[in-house]
Amino acid sequence: MKNMGKLLKEAQKMQEKMAKVQEELASRKVEASAGGGMVRVEANGAQELVSIKIDKEVVNSNDIEMLETLIQAAVNEALRKSKEMVQQELSQVTGGFNIPGLT
Repeated sequence: MKNMGKLLKEAQKMQEKMAKVQEELASRKVEASAGGGMVRVEANGAQELVSIKIDKEVVNSNDIEMLETLIQAAVNEALRKSKEMVQQELSQVTGGFNIPGLT
């Protein structure tokens, strides 16, 4: 029983550390671009889009599909980078253990 109490305390400490890391990650940002930087997207560690910047030169009413494709590519890359950042930070807290539901 003594070991169980110790294990529960350790789990609680880890949970508190993870909550703090997740809070900090929400304020950290990653950036991705597409079309040679014509579309730039920022996302935070909560996998939320923070900003989208579109260069005027890429806006062409005759080719909306290209712009949509560039935006989609930049958003997907920013979200991938954000998820990777979160996984790296949380793995430091969990000692590399993959705990379902954290990302």
